[in-house]
Amino acid sequence: MTKNEYMQQSDYLVWNIDPVALDFGTINLPFSISILGILAALVFIYLGYQKIKPENTRQDEEAEPPPLKFWGLVLGSFVLGQLLFLILPSPTISELGPIQLRWYSLLFASSFLVGFWLTRKMFIHADRDPLEVDQLFFYVIIATVLGARLGHVLFYDPSFYLRHPSEILAVWHGGLASHGAAVGILTALYFFVRDKRNMSFLWVTDRVVVVVAIAGAFIRTGNFFNSEIIGEPTEMAWGVIFTRLDMIPRHPTMLYEAILCIGVFAILWKIYKNYDNDPPEGSLFGLFLAILFSGRFLLEFTKMEQAAFAADWIFNMGQWLSIPLIAVGIWLVTKKVDWQQSPEIES
Repeated sequence: MTKNEYMQQSDYLVWNIDPVALDFGTINLPFSISILGILAALVFIYLGYQKIKPENTRQDEEAEPPPLKFWGLVLGSFVLGQLLFLILPSPTISELGPIQLRWYSLLFASSFLVGFWLTRKMFIHADRDPLEVDQLFFYVIIATVLGARLGHVLFYDPSFYLRHPSEILAVWHGGLASHGAAVGILTALYFFVRDKRNMSFLWVTDRVVVVVAIAGAFIRTGNFFNSEIIGEPTEMAWGVIFTRLDMIPRHPTMLYEAILCIGVFAILWKIYKNYDNDPPEGSLFGLFLAILFSGRFLLEFTKMEQAAFAADWIFNMGQWLSIPLIAVGIWLVTKKVDWQQSPEIES
């Protein structure tokens, strides 16, 4: 590298932070553990928790089961799951690791924790049973992961996964698509509201998109730690050199999207509060689709193409996938939402 090139590069932020926050190495287990037994235990815990949790006396109070009952349920579920798959054939593990706690994983998990707290808050505002949020998040978590993974497989690299179908479920190798997550979540919400009284699809989506907006900021920040979803080369003063990839200053597109998500969250939350926690049905959902995906459409111009087969297209894959979502959002806001039906608006 010449002195000139070095001085030019020194004008930019150099990102070389290790994406691994903590590394615990490999842990040898004292006995083999059934993988399916662990999954069965999680199901037993979820079902059992609904039985042992006391009924709330007030909607704004937290009702927790006695600690002895809770930990007894956890231990009993684990033992039962292992005993069950001592009889049935099941893959087992005898060691864990290397166990690495990554920044992306921490931020991804944090997005669900913050989202869970915020959703409970909005359900309590509407005098809904907070226990419904437990079931809702069960749907949303599964739909987010499956939808995002299948979206990546189908939209961005279908030829590779047709040749290597065993890689489809290998989420740990990377590859999640936000457009696929959007489709997955909307599908899950449709099934969630089918057996709920006095709850419409638009009512629940209005609240979920508030959470999705702030969760998107967490996840895109995690992408920054991982040096992924990078932008095109740039000479802008805020360009970032991702040393894990190359020494070229690039647009930090993932941070652009994180800022966009924070802005969308602020707009939705302001409208939610202005309408005394009861905005017109479809209003937040429509605004979310129109604003977020319009922003995504524009930011895609700064992003490296992720679908190799779309390299010569006038718009990239992310932009084509955003267009129908933008159209639905505009239709909801202009044609479907009754902005006059809300309760008294705060000044």
